Amino acid sequence: QVQLVESGGGLVQAGGSLRLSCAASGRTFRSYAVGWFRQAPGKEREFVAAISSRRGTTYYRDSVKGRFTVSRDNAEITVYLQMNSLKPEDTAVYYCATAPVGWASGRSDDYDYWGQGTQVTVSS
Repeated sequence: QVQLVESGGGLVQAGGSLRLSCAASGRTFRSYAVGWFRQAPGKEREFVAAISSRRGTTYYRDSVKGRFTVSRDNAEITVYLQMNSLKPEDTAVYYCATAPVGWASGRSDDYDYWGQGTQVTVSS
């Protein structure tokens, strides 16, 4: 059974940084893309960033380009989301998910397993 566990969330001031981790059990990320999504209160879940399975190609939503970086460890069981220059509008529950499609998809429907989420709160 595949399980994804996010960690690294917390409270940070605007301009600060956090690094989220997504650890997998039951599956390595070697053949699966990994995506990060977020959901703020009262809003729909939205795509944040993704990394493809083989080449590690990355894809970001426009509002986080240049501030967030998604990466994968060599063992391919942990994916990270480094978040710099955080803004209050980045406040949300962040989720990681895996996709059997392999490419860095921004579509939540492509993802089959999801973590439980980790809260990120950015104060102004």
